[in-house]
Parts: sequence; structure tokens; C-alpha cells
Amino acid sequence: MMKDNWAWPYPRHVAHRGGGSLAPENTLAAMRVGYAHGYRMVECDVKLSGDGTLVLMHDATVDRTTNGSGRVAGMTWGELARLDAGHAGRETLPQFVGEPVPTLEAVARYCLANGMAINIEIKPCPGREAETGAAVAIEALRHWRDAAVPPLISSFSEAALEKARERASRLPRALLQDQPSADWQERLARLDCVALDANYRGLTSGIVQSAHQAGYRVACYTPNDPAIVRELVGWGVDCIITDAIDLIVPNS
Repeated sequence: MMKDNWAWPYPRHVAHRGGGSLAPENTLAAMRVGYAHGYRMVECDVKLSGDGTLVLMHDATVDRTTNGSGRVAGMTWGELARLDAGHAGRETLPQFVGEPVPTLEAVARYCLANGMAINIEIKPCPGREAETGAAVAIEALRHWRDAAVPPLISSFSEAALEKARERASRLPRALLQDQPSADWQERLARLDCVALDANYRGLTSGIVQSAHQAGYRVACYTPNDPAIVRELVGWGVDCIITDAIDLIVPNS
């Protein structure tokens, strides 16, 4: 995937973890909520279950986002499938009770059927960085093989991105950094990425300008103030991933 020979196909506004703060994160219900609010691109976190199934989950454990407890890497897909992501450990969301943890395959079917683009963040369980990067790349390539808009693959883990490039070089990749490092351009070049994806608090208009001049795109997470989002749009940030999907009107 060469950044100089590829046109960026993604919308400006992206719903964080599917439905921002309005639905259980990383679920199909969240994606339906994002869609209902006009969003046509979602971001999600993907990791491997203990028996090698790719599932949507941010944390290393299921405790915060489901009614269960335990490490994702120590659970089979069958065990994860029985959890309720609408009855989370921190709160009960009555309208979402019974919402399951989805597989990446189920999410692919939903996004493709509804014309939604996707940013898949490789969020590996500790010690499974390369394994998860390879699995995400292989499955994304298979599910989106005929898609007009390919998934954007991102990760904080450079080992995961390296393995994703090895297994599916034509899928576009973005390097996640909380604060852009002094050598971020060198890292993007080494990983053959098309974009930098940073915490919006770590971005400056100068970084965005430098990225564009070098042929890279810029994504950021997670500004939730409309005024800040307008400023980022003014800087030319290409993808803005937000939780405030009820406040941030997409493509405005």
C-alpha cells in the first residue's frame, strides 16, 4: 500500500467504537446507532479470543463492557458469545440488554450491507501482537475483498502493523500514537502506512501540515466538543473519531 498512489476514500467524521457514547461500545447495536445519526464510518477494536476468533473488544478483560469477568485471551468464542454487552459491569442499559459481543465477520457483513466504511483498530491481548495483526489482516482481506472502500487498519502496536503489512500489504494502515513521536514520519514510512492517527490533544496544525506535505493523511481521536472539531477540520484533519455523535454532525 503506497500512500502516493492511493486516493483517500474515507469520510471526515467517524463514530468511535460504533456508536460513541450512545450505545454499548463495539457492538452491532452501536453501529446501528451510529448509522441512525448519519455516520457512514465506524471505528472498532478487535482482538483474538482464546481459541482464535476475532471479536470486538477494547479491554484485555470483559469486566468493564459485559456482564462477565475474565481475560479475553482465556475465553473461547463460545464463552464470549454468551456474554451480555448491554448489561455491562459499570451500568445497565435497558434498551440494549441482550446485545452480544460480535465477531469481526458479523461486523463486516453489517458494514458491507449498509455501505459503512470501517477503521479496524488491532487491539491485541498482551503478548499476541503479531498473531492478532496477522489474523486481522487475513480476515479483513477476505471479508472486504470486493469492497469499493477497504477497511483502514490501525494500531498502537508496530509489531501488529508489521505483521498486517506482511499478510495483506494492499490494505491501508495507520499508526496510532497518543502523542506524535519526534520520528513519526520515519515510523510511518517504515511501516508503509498511509496515515498518522493521534490523540487530538497531541496534534498541532503544523503536524497536520507536515503530514500532508509528506503525502500522509491524519486521523485523530476523540474530540467531543463541536468547537474543537471545527478547529480540527480547519487544520485539514482527514478523519475525526468522536464519541459525541449526537453533537457532531457528520460531514458538516
